[in-house]
Amino acid sequence: MNFLTFFENDIKVLFPELFLTISILLLLVYGVVCSTSASYHYPIMIKTTGWLSIQVLFITILLTINNPIHNQTIMNNLLIADYFGSVTKTVVLISSLVAILIAFDYIQKERINFFEYMILVLLATLGMLLIISSYDLMSMYLAIEFQSLCLYVLAAFKRNSLFSVEAGLKYFVLGAFSSGIMLFGISIIYGFTGVTGFEDLGKLLIFSSNDSVISSSGIILGIVFVSVGLLFKVYAVPFHVWVPDVYQGSPTIVTAFFAIAPSISVLTLLTRLYTSVLHDLITYWQPVFIFCSIASMLLGSLGALSQKRIKRLLAYSAIGHVGYVLIALATGTPEGIRGLLVYAVIYIIMSTCFFTVLLSLRKTYSGNQIVTIDELRALYKSNPVLSSTLAIVLFSMAGIPPLAGFFSKLYVFLPAIHEGLFLLVLVGVVASVISAVYYLGIVKIMYFEKLDSWTSFEQVDKQKAIILGVTTFLILFFFIYPSPLILMSHKAALMICL
Repeated sequence: MNFLTFFENDIKVLFPELFLTISILLLLVYGVVCSTSASYHYPIMIKTTGWLSIQVLFITILLTINNPIHNQTIMNNLLIADYFGSVTKTVVLISSLVAILIAFDYIQKERINFFEYMILVLLATLGMLLIISSYDLMSMYLAIEFQSLCLYVLAAFKRNSLFSVEAGLKYFVLGAFSSGIMLFGISIIYGFTGVTGFEDLGKLLIFSSNDSVISSSGIILGIVFVSVGLLFKVYAVPFHVWVPDVYQGSPTIVTAFFAIAPSISVLTLLTRLYTSVLHDLITYWQPVFIFCSIASMLLGSLGALSQKRIKRLLAYSAIGHVGYVLIALATGTPEGIRGLLVYAVIYIIMSTCFFTVLLSLRKTYSGNQIVTIDELRALYKSNPVLSSTLAIVLFSMAGIPPLAGFFSKLYVFLPAIHEGLFLLVLVGVVASVISAVYYLGIVKIMYFEKLDSWTSFEQVDKQKAIILGVTTFLILFFFIYPSPLILMSHKAALMICL
């Protein structure tokens, strides 16, 4: 039996990741050779590399969807292939593809002429795919670090901006600290149990319910440290202090990428680890998620009220939305996981639409993008289409029916009510009311406040127009035919829980 025969299934399962890895290496070589070649007159490779990256991601999506092997562990149980992972991988790949699509115009106008940007986005996406497939504490840690290193560089990618460099440095220092805490927790768990694999750890906890393993405070302490590291990656309070500064300082296309792609991978990992492996310890970890959920919803909603800058407001909004996701995770039930997936997908759609509008609002004469909320004043007069689109997104984020945002919260609240978590639901409703103040406040500024001086904006390019049309359609008409997303999420939830 040769190597290829022994690892045949592993190679088939990992074919999307292998294809993406090889494509990244080829794109890197292509970019380096062509951009430094005098015979090609040192061309700017960013646009060519971008379109090639989109093709690579599209092919990877097809490979992921059509992968015939499910419910199988590979690479000595380091990774797992299942339907739940395939769904979230597809969401991540589509999000990354959209993030590249909306970046072209910004890159040209801001003169970020470095093809490495596209390579870093692809590398971060590869890290997210590996996080989703992780089935061992060590592979989990390595995948998270691989993704994080790419995100650190992306945050500081605009080298001529002190704000961008500061954002990257803050993200790096705090991210490294959280990773150290997580690694310390992994070492404690390994020291007390002797295993790092999710499957082995789950079996050990099930068959040792009355022994010293569960009763030992050591393994609980290790799980707490791992939880701190993971909750940092999803912006949960009280591990959120870096989010507003990183959102504000990073280039807008990088902030958009942060908002729509990385969180879903870590949320998938959290779901797999806590609802599948550590479900028997729910009495220990559920209160932690309840506390983080309540704190995230309240601080995210209250913190956004005083913000004047759009990206800082979106940062606090993201923190608040994480609180709603943690409600679903705290239930520990298939219905809760279904709600988590529905909420995550709809949130990604809303964030994509919001950031696409934000990237489209570039002033004609100065060429500058809008930064503050006050610059949206009387937007409906200068650009009624974009103002209407933004209003729809804001209404949806506020949870106003019959838009998609309302149903995303509904599918989170219902399993929480069924499990008796009434306090979480009550805080969620209160936080929704508070968040409606600043969401609808932006609508008020766009439609009812007078403009001091006339402002015109540049025309929206075709890529952004298509993305705006698709995302707005999904937000508006989700309630007419929600079955595909609901059924897909329900099937994925059952596959991971049963």
